[in-house]
Amino acid sequence: MTTTDTHAIRILLADDHALVRRGVRLILDREPDLQVVAEAGDGAEAIALARGTEVDLAVLDIAMPRMTGIQAARELTALKPDLRVLILTMHDNEQYFFQSLKAGASGYVLKSVADRDLVAACRAAMRDEPFLYPGAVTALIRNYLDRVRHGEEPPEQVLTPREEEVLKLVAEGHSSKEIAELLFISIKTVHRHRANLLHKLGLRDRLELTRYAIRAGLIEP
Repeated sequence: MTTTDTHAIRILLADDHALVRRGVRLILDREPDLQVVAEAGDGAEAIALARGTEVDLAVLDIAMPRMTGIQAARELTALKPDLRVLILTMHDNEQYFFQSLKAGASGYVLKSVADRDLVAACRAAMRDEPFLYPGAVTALIRNYLDRVRHGEEPPEQVLTPREEEVLKLVAEGHSSKEIAELLFISIKTVHRHRANLLHKLGLRDRLELTRYAIRAGLIEP
């Protein structure tokens, strides 16, 4: 495959330093499946170019005049939902990292290790896989643990242990009477648990509860 091959990933590169763009372009263009097809000096120019150029991936610096990379990422993902976005930055900064993810970026690459990470990040983005540098992974884990510690339970733990038991038995096809006998509770309590399950999970009936139970690993498909 050559860089002019139609299957090459077409990249829009935005950075306000021409020297940085040149260095990044050298890294990307030496790969047969990557091709820089447009360059911008700021976020606003990147959006203008994206409107008139066929691009698959935008690689954006954060700190740019007129419009930052994070603002541009937000605009670009709204403008072209299929366009993948990578943030390439000198800032090892958790706040920027989380803002980038919220803006729709698929990955966050540090300029200091761009020669090692950028090519892999571009390919990961096009496979719809996130690319995070080690410090970002640490930040994500710490953020998750902080949420749990402050009582913000993760989505997979929205059900109480009893509700999980009822869900499992409903999904296995047991009647309300059988569930009541198995769990030593009243039929009325079973009905209450079932109503709570439907409400909490936003589901409508036994079939949807069964599908949820399979996805959650409570029963075998």
